[in-house]
Amino acid sequence: MEDESGGEREVVQIGHISGVHGVKGWVKIYSLTDPREAIFEYQPWLLGESQQEVRITQGRKQGKHLVALFDGIEDREQAEGLVNRPIAIYRDQFSELPDDEFYWADLLGLAVQLEDGRALGTIDKMLATGANDVMVVKGDRERLIPFVFGHYVKGVSLEEGLVTVDWDPDF
Repeated sequence: MEDESGGEREVVQIGHISGVHGVKGWVKIYSLTDPREAIFEYQPWLLGESQQEVRITQGRKQGKHLVALFDGIEDREQAEGLVNRPIAIYRDQFSELPDDEFYWADLLGLAVQLEDGRALGTIDKMLATGANDVMVVKGDRERLIPFVFGHYVKGVSLEEGLVTVDWDPDF
């Protein structure tokens, strides 16, 4: 799908279909959003490699799981055909954040450097640890750096593709 400028709209994975629930076409959802239930706030979803647009007719928390029912999916057999498909949305569906908050999808691939300009590598992935998020930085070796803005993270420039950190490079 194209954006207003005629370019391709960026797509971001926000979860996947992890299983089926019951016999009426419901599927279990593994959500990457925080909180997990926020995944239901985005419509439409883009499923699988084909990025087929689907609309959720119902979505809810069910015990420890999230479950959803899609328009046009009416039985367990149809739902089974969706298992393991990634769920994505268009990046422009995200809401704006305050200046010191960032979506993980925007941080992945950014270069990480020390305040003196020495490069540490790039952000390969992000981890949620409970206390704070952690950047997995791959360079000459792998480093786990807490994403604590103002303490370890001194600056983030999405335009420059750069995160500046206060970190011991030997750690």
